[in-house]
Amino acid sequence: MTEQTRLHELTALEQAAAVRKGEAGPLDLVRHHLARVERYDGRFGAFLTRTPEAALAEAAALPERQPAHRSPLFGVPTAVKDLVDTAGVATTYGSKAFAGHVPDTDAHTVTRMRAAGTISLGKTNTPEFGCCCYTDNDLVGPARNPWDPSLSAGGSSGGAAVAVALGLVPVAHASDGGGSIRIPASVCGLVGIKPSRGRVSSGPSGAEVTGLAVQGPLARSVRDAAALLDVLAGPEPGDPHWTPPLPAGESFLGHADRTPGRLRIGRYAVPAADGITLDPACLAAWEHASHLLESLGHVVEDIPTPFGPEISGHFVTAWGVQSLGRSLEAGRESLLRPVTRAWREYGRGVSGEQFAAAVTAMHGAARRAIRSTQAYDVVLTPTLATLPRSVEYFDESGDPLVNLYRQSAFSAFTSPYNMTGQPAVSLPLYWTEGGRIPVGVQLVGRPADEATLIALSAQIEEANPWRGRYADLLAEPDAGAR
Repeated sequence: MTEQTRLHELTALEQAAAVRKGEAGPLDLVRHHLARVERYDGRFGAFLTRTPEAALAEAAALPERQPAHRSPLFGVPTAVKDLVDTAGVATTYGSKAFAGHVPDTDAHTVTRMRAAGTISLGKTNTPEFGCCCYTDNDLVGPARNPWDPSLSAGGSSGGAAVAVALGLVPVAHASDGGGSIRIPASVCGLVGIKPSRGRVSSGPSGAEVTGLAVQGPLARSVRDAAALLDVLAGPEPGDPHWTPPLPAGESFLGHADRTPGRLRIGRYAVPAADGITLDPACLAAWEHASHLLESLGHVVEDIPTPFGPEISGHFVTAWGVQSLGRSLEAGRESLLRPVTRAWREYGRGVSGEQFAAAVTAMHGAARRAIRSTQAYDVVLTPTLATLPRSVEYFDESGDPLVNLYRQSAFSAFTSPYNMTGQPAVSLPLYWTEGGRIPVGVQLVGRPADEATLIALSAQIEEANPWRGRYADLLAEPDAGAR
């Protein structure tokens, strides 16, 4: 680390290395990042709740903890998405109806992050109950795109993405039920990993009614994302879904340092949902990734879209029922935003028979898609069918159905893989003309095979590095948001 390097410009792993070498302490890192939060959060909307006093106290006490095996992220600042319970810290789920809610129990992922020696600076911004592909709520307002604050940062992990892209934290916890890690990763220029179903526990109180939602990392580098996935991964007693662990002695970070070998990659760019038009920039990003993969020696082949248009209806039915997972006290339904109310009203109208049929059909479609692509190590798609939209584009004052239709282009390629439970990653390989706005591409792995996906992603990053893209943004957001 040179004197000219500012702490927030380092990757999470570089910050942890600085702690190990005695070049910086956890308290130095926390103070530095808290100052950056104080400077930029008000404009960009990264956090719902900040916890500076707790973070400083934890950082001061951390050197006294000398575990036998330190996590590669020991001493690194981070943040937790506000859909996940943190004991003693306001956890609002992005809703005025839960503005005063303070859990008395940590989610398992929060416990794991703390045990690994990471230090949370607070709870990141999310839409109400995580139900939208943009991030806005009635508590702190929207999360704004770091590259252009007039644009949405995506959702539902938009606050986490803003925090990482701006260097408010180097790596952050996120979650994904229909694309909520990959969507903000694409529009904010980050690496976002949606793990396999059952890789990360959502307990002890996570909703598992559909199996769509998982928790995972957002980072500026593949290795940082892999390191946080190592921290988060692992089943807990009572989990309804279990993914086979890596062999003893292996880690996801270790796979980021391995060559993936020569892979067979299938690609498609036609959304399963009807009525979705692919933006030319998203198509260009997909073509760019295809050529890059071929240049690395991989075999890239066109394949038919492995899903039919009927999956949209299955997903909507499941999502509507899942929106009822947060129980409200009498009279508090009126505090919800229009789109949230619309989802819940729709969910209440779904009969048990209709819900069971939708879930059964969803599982059938997932099995067919996995079988149809089993000859391929990885599948390549655009992450999104559209570029980021203005914050006002997702206004909720009109017909909620208009808002919901506008969201469809953001999850057309992402939500199918919440249905299959396969791991998927969005990589920031492309920027629009003039380098103004990032455009992600999605890589999907075989079931439970994050290892190959991470090895390939790291190889891609080495061949086509994107770290330099953050230089202006990390130096001064107003310079990057041109």
